[in-house]
Amino acid sequence: MRGSAWAVLLLVMLGNIAAWALTNRPAMPERLWSGTIAGVAFSPYQENQSPIDKRFPSREEIERDVAVVAPYVRSIRSYSTLNGFEAIPELGAKYRLDVTAGAWLSGNLGENEQEINALVRLARTHKNVTRVMVGNEVMFRGDLKVPQLIDYIERVKRQVDVPVSTAEPPYVWHDHPELADAVDYITIHLLPYWEKVPIEQAMQQVLQEYNRIKQRFPNKHILIGEAGWPSDGAYRGGAEASLVNQAKFIRSFLNLAGENRWDFYIMEAFDQPWKRAIGGNAEANWGIWDANRNMKFPMEGSVFEVPGWPVLCAIATALAFLPLFWFVLRRSDLRPGGQLFYGFLIQAVASGLVWTATEAMTAGMGPMSLTAFIILMLAQVILLAVMLIDGLELTEVVWTQRWRRKFNPVKELPPGYAPKISIHVPCYNEPPEMVIETMNALARMTYPNFEVLIIDNNTKDEEVWKPLEAHCAKLGPNFRFFHLAKWPGYKAGALNFALAVTAEDAEMVAVIDSDYQVTPDWLTSTIPYFQNPKVAFVQSPQDYRDWNDHPFHRMINWEYQGFFHIGMVQRNERNAIIQHGTMTIIRTKVLKDVGWWAEWCICEDAELGLRLFEEGYESVYMPDSFGQGLVPDSFGGYKTQRFRWAYGAVQIIKRHWKEFLPSGKKLTFGQKYHFVTGWLPWFADAAHMAFVVGGIIWSIGLLALPAYFEFPPTVFIMPTLMVFFFKVLVGIWLYEARVKCRFVDKVMAAIAGMALTHTVGRAVWQGLFTKGRPFVRTPKLENQPALVQGFLNAREEVVLMLGLWVTAFLVAWIEGGENRDAYIWSTMLVVQSLPYIAALAVATMNALPMPKGNEPAPAPAGAD
Repeated sequence: MRGSAWAVLLLVMLGNIAAWALTNRPAMPERLWSGTIAGVAFSPYQENQSPIDKRFPSREEIERDVAVVAPYVRSIRSYSTLNGFEAIPELGAKYRLDVTAGAWLSGNLGENEQEINALVRLARTHKNVTRVMVGNEVMFRGDLKVPQLIDYIERVKRQVDVPVSTAEPPYVWHDHPELADAVDYITIHLLPYWEKVPIEQAMQQVLQEYNRIKQRFPNKHILIGEAGWPSDGAYRGGAEASLVNQAKFIRSFLNLAGENRWDFYIMEAFDQPWKRAIGGNAEANWGIWDANRNMKFPMEGSVFEVPGWPVLCAIATALAFLPLFWFVLRRSDLRPGGQLFYGFLIQAVASGLVWTATEAMTAGMGPMSLTAFIILMLAQVILLAVMLIDGLELTEVVWTQRWRRKFNPVKELPPGYAPKISIHVPCYNEPPEMVIETMNALARMTYPNFEVLIIDNNTKDEEVWKPLEAHCAKLGPNFRFFHLAKWPGYKAGALNFALAVTAEDAEMVAVIDSDYQVTPDWLTSTIPYFQNPKVAFVQSPQDYRDWNDHPFHRMINWEYQGFFHIGMVQRNERNAIIQHGTMTIIRTKVLKDVGWWAEWCICEDAELGLRLFEEGYESVYMPDSFGQGLVPDSFGGYKTQRFRWAYGAVQIIKRHWKEFLPSGKKLTFGQKYHFVTGWLPWFADAAHMAFVVGGIIWSIGLLALPAYFEFPPTVFIMPTLMVFFFKVLVGIWLYEARVKCRFVDKVMAAIAGMALTHTVGRAVWQGLFTKGRPFVRTPKLENQPALVQGFLNAREEVVLMLGLWVTAFLVAWIEGGENRDAYIWSTMLVVQSLPYIAALAVATMNALPMPKGNEPAPAPAGAD
């Protein structure tokens, strides 16, 4: 390895450690706590237990939990006297803990009776039950009326010798002073997070609420039954749930309570995963200990939001090390800046995966959320893989210092070398004047030894194909015309017919589309590369003319140029180009030896190129233009063309997938890489389509079934947004480096490409589940106003766009308020709609009238 490579490796690793350290700097809460905690709310449900499912902790599990809290507290508060919780006082006495025993009251009067009777027995039996609580937030939930609750309280008071109360938020006591008259002491819950109070103001709010109750009821003892802050959960106004904020609150509260000699219980001992179903992530994360009974933060010293970040950093570094080491070792052809850029990208992706997985898993999840987590994690991997692919392409384009396979046009033929070329021009129902111009351009070529075969298949109207036959006769014996009235196999069928009638001495077959006008030097500049016997085909880019007559034509022209001047150039470096069915030249014998054109595939050109690579042949690609065709004249045609490409790619994958595996021996690693990564973004478009539908359904679930659906962790949403904007930035950067056009053209090309997202996604899904070519209708709406045409040409996209907008609005309106998660989710839905907005914009632009002075050129009906 060069010294610069070692320097890159070291800089990336140090940069990663620095990034983790800077984002996980320790927080030092202002106040420490070194005393014993007066009490904690005690619900000993284990991680897999829930009262909703009637799964309760055993006596052994309860005792283990009592043993966990006993060294730190003097008292515990229970909430129920049934389902095994009646053992809490006895177990508390074993560890010398006082108990405030609670009876859980609800709208079920029969269960209420059981709770009350058991509470009385416990208070009479166990001396460490120093007081009792008849119900918890009964008024807040609206389960009972005030007289009913007072009746329960008075019944218990007559039967026990310890103080009796009930627990409610402060406002309930202010609204119902008669309730205060019925109890021996007042129990209030002080939870500023639910009141959307920022952590900086939390102690002030606690003190204020306590003093208001004290002033209202000066003769009553006040117990703070719950005081705490969640370590995770939704952002509520200015209140942020985090581990650092939880530590700040509890430490500050313990000191404030000690100074004021308050009676209190911290909310709560252990995290309660089951509560997620009734109140979201925040409800599950109030514990001083997590669900695995690990203390979440120290009462003294620094607090880390991610306590184990050094371990996570080490995992991320190890995960990235091998690909990073392999990259800097192998890519000596890149300047150090490129190695450094891509090295940091590899490390960023590894760290992002570790961070995402850790954040999501530590948040805890219900069944629906777990399902969503698995799906989102897979999607995250795909997104980050696409990010690495785009980043590598950018790195190679910008920082490559030497090209291994750069081919330039040959200025003149080598002496004595002019093999015969058979040029095949398939056409179907094409405007005859357009095809005649194609033939005339072929006739003007300077190459001395060629024939031209015009194959018209399945055109019914004689007025369309007869002029072509006549013009061929005028051009002389080198031009032959064939009309195939009923011929199977689409374009591949026509090309196979042409191959069958090709001149026996033709060493090469060239193919162009019927709208292409080639330059006179096309064959002269390219044929000499066949002197290398390993070369099976020579490819020139598709290029276009007459695209400046309309904004729609202009934008899609520049969108095409990106592939032919960026992607194909990079693929050529690894002998892995996509063969496309125009401006291509193939050895006749090789074409026949590998099995002719594939009539089962609607992308017979790309499929043939892959077969040639599987046979070990080489290709030559030069980005110089030797012929120009016509861009699709309508958005419908543009979509149909891209649908065909994507659908055909899936057909090819289904036929050749074994060769893309590591065990496949016919393709080189570089060829496998480019074919797989070249098609992966199309599968990402299919995933986008699935996630759009899933996002709409999930949003409906958030609104209609909040007990089962919750907002996905922000760690999944933010990287998704970042990857989207990264792709946009990389696209513009690549165009700046390789495609010489105005900035506005770069932006419009990006919009045109984005407008095809839905079309490509639909093609991939249909390709996965069907075998034959699906019928794709091109809308004929020329007589409608532009906006109407645009809407109808993109109607599927518009429906999904509106679905995303409506659900985003409803989520923000109903669940928003000051819930940051709702707004982040809504933002993601809107961002997901951008490809559909682009589709509507492009379709509408296409429907705009042609600028004055520009006449539309004839468009090929069957252009590739």
